[in-house]
Amino acid sequence: MYRSIFMVICLLLLSILLMNATAAGQKVMSVQVKEGQLRATPSHLGKIVAKVSYGDRVTVSEERGDWKKVSLNRKSQGWIHISALTSKQIALRAGQGNVKSSVSGDEIALAGKGFNKEVEAQYRQNNKNLDYAWIDRMEAIKVSPKQMDDFVAVGRLTPGAEGGKR
Repeated sequence: MYRSIFMVICLLLLSILLMNATAAGQKVMSVQVKEGQLRATPSHLGKIVAKVSYGDRVTVSEERGDWKKVSLNRKSQGWIHISALTSKQIALRAGQGNVKSSVSGDEIALAGKGFNKEVEAQYRQNNKNLDYAWIDRMEAIKVSPKQMDDFVAVGRLTPGAEGGKR
């Protein structure tokens, strides 16, 4: 009888230790883009399974290269590229100036390259002879998730292979 109780207690303690080890191994990160997509596979062409917004806190459960498998409020789960995440906690507070200063994914990509609106304005000022009409048109193009899915299907691309055919 005592042996059975002892075994049950040992198993309970072991399971508690394992749960704590698992929780400690998980990392919490913040979404740093205006809108991000959680995908079924670690690929920009993977099917979108959920959306996340600027400031959302996600829990990382797995990593593959530059991709993180995350869960949002233990409800939605999927893969997101590391460029959309930060380890800093983002606090949004109503009525404060920093709420309006959130940035889009495009702005983060440009900033990562050292290119922002001020740099672009200065470049345009210094290069007035260049025609930016086509660049402006390309920047205005928006591709919906349905259009992306159709592109993948027509091109017979394999999302799990970073878009390449296998």
